[in-house]
Amino acid sequence: MINYHGRRFVSVENTDNGEVSSQTIFEYQQNGNIISATYSGGEIIKGMLVGVIKEDGCLQFRYNHVNHQNEIRGGECNSTPKILPDGRIRLYEKWRWLDSEATEGHSIIEEVIA
Repeated sequence: MINYHGRRFVSVENTDNGEVSSQTIFEYQQNGNIISATYSGGEIIKGMLVGVIKEDGCLQFRYNHVNHQNEIRGGECNSTPKILPDGRIRLYEKWRWLDSEATEGHSIIEEVIA
């Protein structure tokens, strides 16, 4: 199992209906198979996610954030990890808003090495 504790990620690709951008930084924590993260930057003032690492190594979580329009947005996401040649983690994400918009999208986030 990949250890996500203390790792930072940034978005490198997102569909147009998403609010996360290359300015959004995710900071992950992990306790056993439970993951959580805070995120902010770009259109996001403050966001949080919580979920689990499934037996196949994929992540399943829910997220909520407040954007610069002071809207509270939230959804669910399934992420598939890949280890890059340089050892960093890339997550391929399929997500869905759980609000009145109820649209789906996909994104890719990659680990940032400080």
